[in-house]
Amino acid sequence: TYPCSIYIAETEPTTGKRKVESTWGITRVHHQRSRYIFDLYYKRKAISLELFTYCVKHGHADGTLMAKWKKQGFEKLCCLQCVQPRDTSFGTACICRVPKNKLEEGRVVECVHCGCRGCASSD
Repeated sequence: TYPCSIYIAETEPTTGKRKVESTWGITRVHHQRSRYIFDLYYKRKAISLELFTYCVKHGHADGTLMAKWKKQGFEKLCCLQCVQPRDTSFGTACICRVPKNKLEEGRVVECVHCGCRGCASSD
């Protein structure tokens, strides 16, 4: 369940991890929970609009992230920080947004913000 997953991510020891890695678990659970609710409403049509709105309004899902998922090219977006140019060194999108076929052969990509290894829609 998600409350247990969030608790495990929060209490995970941070010894031996880089400073940016300490929040990756929480970001991953947040993404999974939002994706689950998004799929229930938009893909499977298993929940009502009222329940979907309730989940977004009360913080069970990220409404802004789900709004991005509905746009072309952002279907697999991992987090909102990866598309905000002000959060990067060169004022561009995050490295995880670059399609794998555009990167050099054998290069391992890892987002600094959330630990994503590639969320470009063309992958």
